[in-house]
Amino acid sequence: MRFFNVTKTMALGLAMGALVFSACNSNPNKKKLDTPTEGTIHITVDESYQPLIEAEIKVFESLYPKAKVIAEYKPEAECFKDLLNDSARLIIVTREFNQEEKDYFQKINIKPRSLLLAWDALALIVNHSNPDSILTMDQVRAIMDGSATDRKWQLVFDNANSSTVRYIRDSINKGKALPANTMAAKTNPEVVDYVTKNKDAMGVIGVSWIADPNDSLSLAFTNDVSVAKLRADGYSEFVRPHQAYIATGSYPLKRGFFYCLKEPYNGLGSGFATFLGSYEGQLVIKQFRLFPARLNVVFREANLK
Repeated sequence: MRFFNVTKTMALGLAMGALVFSACNSNPNKKKLDTPTEGTIHITVDESYQPLIEAEIKVFESLYPKAKVIAEYKPEAECFKDLLNDSARLIIVTREFNQEEKDYFQKINIKPRSLLLAWDALALIVNHSNPDSILTMDQVRAIMDGSATDRKWQLVFDNANSSTVRYIRDSINKGKALPANTMAAKTNPEVVDYVTKNKDAMGVIGVSWIADPNDSLSLAFTNDVSVAKLRADGYSEFVRPHQAYIATGSYPLKRGFFYCLKEPYNGLGSGFATFLGSYEGQLVIKQFRLFPARLNVVFREANLK
């Protein structure tokens, strides 16, 4: 009888402890963390990827109905500011962390993650009435630093702090300033619109903004402007930014497409980032004319009769 009473007392104590533990965990003031497939997250995305990321979010949320990804589209410099000041845990940009950023995170004992998701390209767009839509890289460099003597172009970018400006300044101009008459049209659609109305304009824009994801057979770009053909240094062929040419490097204006993640737990930021590198996420990337870095894509030559 005494053994029964002791067992009964222990059982009662465990039950009461479980109730207390449950009550503590059900504290209404305690914030519930999101998971890789459930909850809400705000992310910041380089505005040159807006059409692509909107499509990615649509597919992700259809697969995981309890997940909500709210994206804000900004110039790339603003995306990194959001990550550094904790306004966003996940950003989608055109570069990985630089050494200064890595040193900062190490100093505050945070281990952020980044991953190359795809190879992207910048397209040079011109007015349909403009005959100069076939350019060597020497001509492109002269246009971008303002030293071209055959004619004067009106360069148009989406934003003064955008990733396209940084790429041209760092990778093409090697630190040289852009021409004094360069203008920022504020958004990518405004770049396209400006070029359609001005025959001397040349817009610099991410390829996903002018690719038609519904036209996988003809590889068509937008009908509103002409996409310039470029010849890379050391190549003989003039090509537009199609996936095969981006992959081989024969299209010269090539850049990376990355996610950068600063998440202290395995939450929705990790879940969406993982999705972008998954088979489904990479297929969406492929539709928008970027070359997927995590998908085995094989190009084969075909004879067209």
